[in-house]
Amino acid sequence: MVCVAPILLLAFATSTANEPYAPSREEIARSYQRASEITRARNTVLNMTLTPNWIGSGHALWYKKQLPGGRHEYLRVDSKTGQKAQLFDHTKIAQSLSTAWSANIDATRLPLDEMQFADDEKSLTIVRENQNWRVDLETYECTRITRETQRQPQGGRPGLSPDGKLRYELRDGKLLVFETATNTHKFESTSTDFASASWAPNSRHIAAFRVIPGDRKQVYLITSSPRDGGRATFSARDYDLPGDKLDTYETFVIDANEGTEIKSDLEPFWTGGRPWASPPRAQWRGNEGRFFIQLTERGYQAVRVVAIDLQTAKATTIIDERSNTFVDTTALLRRDLTKTNEIIWRSERDGFGRLYLHDLQTGNLKNVITPPGWVVRSIEHVDEEARTITFSANNTKQDQDPYFIHFFRVGLDGQNLVRLTESNGQHRVSFSPDRNTILATWSRVDSPPVHELRNATTGQLISIVEQADITAWEQYGIRLPEVFVAKGRDGETDIWGIVCRPREFDPNKKYPIIENIYAGPHDSFVPKTFSPLTRMQELAELGFIVVQIDGMGTRNRGKKFHDVCWQNIADAGFPDRILWMRALAERYPYVDVERVGVYGTSAGGQSSTGALLFHPEFYKVAVSSCGCHDNRMDKFWWNEQWMGYPVGKHYEEQSNITNASKLQGKLMLILGELDTNVPPESTLRLVDALIRANKDFDFLMIPNGGHTDGGAYGEQRRRDFFVRHLHGVEPPDRNAPRQR
Repeated sequence: MVCVAPILLLAFATSTANEPYAPSREEIARSYQRASEITRARNTVLNMTLTPNWIGSGHALWYKKQLPGGRHEYLRVDSKTGQKAQLFDHTKIAQSLSTAWSANIDATRLPLDEMQFADDEKSLTIVRENQNWRVDLETYECTRITRETQRQPQGGRPGLSPDGKLRYELRDGKLLVFETATNTHKFESTSTDFASASWAPNSRHIAAFRVIPGDRKQVYLITSSPRDGGRATFSARDYDLPGDKLDTYETFVIDANEGTEIKSDLEPFWTGGRPWASPPRAQWRGNEGRFFIQLTERGYQAVRVVAIDLQTAKATTIIDERSNTFVDTTALLRRDLTKTNEIIWRSERDGFGRLYLHDLQTGNLKNVITPPGWVVRSIEHVDEEARTITFSANNTKQDQDPYFIHFFRVGLDGQNLVRLTESNGQHRVSFSPDRNTILATWSRVDSPPVHELRNATTGQLISIVEQADITAWEQYGIRLPEVFVAKGRDGETDIWGIVCRPREFDPNKKYPIIENIYAGPHDSFVPKTFSPLTRMQELAELGFIVVQIDGMGTRNRGKKFHDVCWQNIADAGFPDRILWMRALAERYPYVDVERVGVYGTSAGGQSSTGALLFHPEFYKVAVSSCGCHDNRMDKFWWNEQWMGYPVGKHYEEQSNITNASKLQGKLMLILGELDTNVPPESTLRLVDALIRANKDFDFLMIPNGGHTDGGAYGEQRRRDFFVRHLHGVEPPDRNAPRQR
């Protein structure tokens, strides 16, 4: 089954014998010009965004509305009725400012970007050229005012106890305690190598963490072309790779009054991405006689919240989240409720990301908060007095794209669920300070933004505040992306993606298809909101059907969908992607699945090269930027999360470098020489392996480039590569003498 949602399919009279689109070099040159021309469309949509400035506790809001011709006005919206009116008399403001500043101020172009509107709505303050001005909105008199010196709050001295009577120092790895008033030495630890510490609220106990150093191996960069000239420079930094020995920490409780230190029975643990730079910190909750630590066990199959008793240093596990594959630490949500001694915890224990309420003292489950099958994305607010929680989730409406995010309020007991957003699109919201009203903005790739005022208690629509104006944008004739859905490898699961077509498009021809790929398991990536112009659309202007797809192995569709990536990064959802594109070609004969290209950056760089290595029967041309071509050569935390620990044979089997000799098709590699995300040697070793395998490929190094797709020059070379190898036409010769 193939379906398209949520817009109607384009109706073209097509034949099954479509001739391949084969542009001449002159036609290609014109298509490059068209792609360049439509870049002007980026800034033509008015009121794409609406920033609400809430007045007082939220009885009203004001915002700046864009008007055609670079003009604008300021409007006030009543939160209860939704009625709009001008925030002030624009003409009088302009006259007042013109007089005060000896300038000619246009009432439709008021320079009020740095403006504060008084909560009593009687005045506004403007900053201009480092000077403050106040406009009285009853008299419209504008006066210069003396800027108030803002005093920075004075924080406590480092290591100072909450009551100020004691302080600690970490000196040469030892923890020392002194009396503040007399600077008298009070305590010195017998243990060494302490990396961090913090006071308990009782000003008596200290939680301290002792580091056990790991390998702390380094990676290196060479700046070949320093901008100030001179010789190339060299730099090194600590960088843990999968399988390296990591820094771990032991936990101690110091009693400053008794002068004792007790080592906890908690096993040494590590803190995450960069353990040498991020020593742990104790989490204090009120005046309890304990503190908390949230830790991830190496291998990412367990995340625990542990309480440490201040008297005994004994560790008690409060939350123990486990998985046979991985616990997705990139999606963890937690909120501690100190008034009621409870903890809200996001778990995928039943296959979807739901919120659960636990007793913070014992860890016992009290109840589940959110409905089954939903994927909770954020905790927006918890009202401990009213016992309610506001959150966002996707996969909540059967008649909508399952990735669309909506907002809800529900009791902490899981009762009285209220949907706060209804519209058929991706949502983001802003709450009034009193949390009685929300401004919700929604859009789809095929529908421009709508800004709605809603009641935050009932979700009822109060008014549509604004809708984006695409009148000028429509003059460019850009085709809206199409949302396309096809079944995945299991024949049951819907796989969602989008399709971009060129403006000048003949449905009786066959067009090469190019996939923009990013298959990182840490999220989903197909755009869900309206954009006036994307690079995908610009690329489509060169005579391509450009698509983006979320295959299995990506996030936000449930644990089963996500687990496909487990120890299986090279899969990258390719079986789903290929079926999706074949379904697209079956529906539209102008889609040529015999000429398929793919491109991506970072994890997308790894996948796009993998497309040619592991699926050469389908993918023919790839451009890969800054790829992690071997999961043993990239940051440990990202790769061990999905590929598992210890490092096994599957790492080698899925390596692009190990499989370089399998290359078929046309490959271009782009690399920034100063990539601090994925070490450059990942791509360079792939280059070496391809050379040793006697393979043809293109390689572009960007001097001084970081973790990049190559920037404007890289984009140009990427487009040229696809034109050359999918159309069989030479792109414009940029080295030719310019015509005069």
